[in-house]
Formats: sequence, C-alpha cells, structure tokens
Amino acid sequence: MPRWAAHPLPRRSLLKAGAAGLALPTAAWSQHKPDITLRFSHVVAEETPKGLAAERFKVLVAQRSGGRVGVQVYPNAQLYGDHDEMRALQLGAVDLVAPSLSKFGRIGLPEFELFDLPFLFDDLAAVRRITQGALGQKLLKGLTHQGLEGLGFFDNGFKQMSANRPLLEPKDFVGLRMRVQASRVIAAQMRALGAVPVTLAFSETRQALASGVVDGTENPISNFWTQAMHEVQTDVSLTDHGYLGYAVVTNQRFWQSLQRADRELIAQALQEALAFANQIADTQNDQALQALRQAGNINVHQLTTVQRNRLRLAVQPVQQAFVNRMGSGWTQALQMAMRESRN
Repeated sequence: MPRWAAHPLPRRSLLKAGAAGLALPTAAWSQHKPDITLRFSHVVAEETPKGLAAERFKVLVAQRSGGRVGVQVYPNAQLYGDHDEMRALQLGAVDLVAPSLSKFGRIGLPEFELFDLPFLFDDLAAVRRITQGALGQKLLKGLTHQGLEGLGFFDNGFKQMSANRPLLEPKDFVGLRMRVQASRVIAAQMRALGAVPVTLAFSETRQALASGVVDGTENPISNFWTQAMHEVQTDVSLTDHGYLGYAVVTNQRFWQSLQRADRELIAQALQEALAFANQIADTQNDQALQALRQAGNINVHQLTTVQRNRLRLAVQPVQQAFVNRMGSGWTQALQMAMRESRN
C-alpha cells in the first residue's frame, strides 16, 4: 500500500470531497449506448480540479442528452501525455483535451504565455477578469488558426515551489535543476532565479524527482499531493509566484460536424463543469495543503513579505522580455484588463 494511504487525509478523500456534487439521479439514459461519444483526454489525476470537472461534464452530458451523447474520460495521460496531446487532438485521435495554458505557446500561439508571467496576478478574481472577459475570448478565437475550437478556461490555482531544501530567496535556487512545462516564460523565470530549467512531461515529473533527474518543480498543491511528490521531496515553499490554468479545446472539424443542438448542449454542460472546477480549485488546494502538513514527512515553508518581494524583483526581467517579444498590442490589452481587475 502506498504511504499516502495511511495519511489522515488520503488522496482519495479529495476525490470524495470534490465529487459530492457529481452525483445525479440514475435514469434510463444510463442503460443506453451513446450515439456520439466524445473522447476527453487529460494528464492529471481524477481527484484534481481538472479531473473532477471532466467527470462532472461527463455526467451532465449524459443526463441532458438522455444518454444519446456520451463522454469517455481518459485521465493520468492514459492516452497521451503533455508533449503529444495537442497533436493528437489536431489529428482527430481524441475529441477534447484540457492542456495548461503554457502548452499553446509551442503550437504558434505565444500570446497564451502571458498567463505564465511570474507574480502577475494578485488573486483568482484578477485571472477571471481576463479569462472571462474580452481578452480571454480573443485568445480562444485565435485557436482557430491551428484548427482548434476553444470552449472555455478554468483554474487550478497558484503554484508553489518544491525541492529538497527550502526555496525562500533567489540564492536558494542557484544550480538546481527545476522541472518546467514547455514555456519560454517559465524557463526564463527559472534562469532569472539561477536555476536550470528542465522541460519534462507532467506524467514523468514524479519519477524524475525520485531518480534525481531534476531537483525540484513548481505546481499547485493539489497536483503536488495527488501525484505523491511529497514522498520524493523534502520541502515545499508557498510562493504563490505563478498561476496554473487550463483551456478546454476541441478539433474544429469535429466540432463543426456536430448538430447545432448538440454543440449547444455540450457547451452548456461544459461551462457548468468549468464553473464547478473553479469553485473547488481553492478547496482542493487547501485540503491538499492540510494533508501535506498532516503527513509529517515534508517541511512546508511560508514566505515572509520581504522574501516574496525579493523573488518578485529577481524575475522582473522576465515580464519585460515578454513585452519586448510580443509587442504593444497584447501587452496593452493585458494591462488594461489588469487595471479593470483591480477596480
């Protein structure tokens, strides 16, 4: 039995807590084979906000279509990992994916990298002013250039740093090999702190930490806990330095092949599932943090205001480099949205 199973708040308790809103009355639709089945692939555990949102979406679609439309969910990179899920979607091998926003930069949409900028957002309300506003819609519409249809955004909260030592000051990062997503912004952030960025798929991260291929990583606490990274890291530092969110996307040809009524039903069910995910993201991270502290085999560090400001100052050049690369159009739109989010 894995060690997490003996903890006071095991990983499955997060699933039960988040799944409380999943249950819907069993009806005749549960006995029928769907006429249409959407294959939904993602790379994280079922008990994360993304996993729970996918399951809720599955239930809502089945219920509202009377079982005529179904969703088959493949979690934990069962079908495709970080590096190939987007290509699989473009080729029609799956119908829905929910990649982190960092993934869109490498398929020719670098404007999505604005979400990777360190210390940009004060809270999730500021993020949602962008994702649920005009700028967010503009970003989703841009996906059509890659043969994709953007259906919505949702959160997994803010990221924390982990390693086998506390990461409280820029000097603590020097020389560490830190696992990152394939994002120029995140890689530049690590280099600004003196670390060496190593791009790895999320599904490979825990093993890479255990074997010493990398020394540390960044993740929301819910991902850290559900992947049992606390078993292969000694310290997690609550930096809240960056945001991790996702966009649900589908293949444009597949989407247009559906009847309009089915598209509307699927889109509505998905929006409700994403709102559900946003509601539970903070709760899941809070519960996972509690579980980490109760586990007793990892040190949890709370940064002081001074320490966090030193980290913020060290990575400021990353924001300026993004502005220089993307030009004034996107950066002005971002600044305007950020001003609105603070009003």
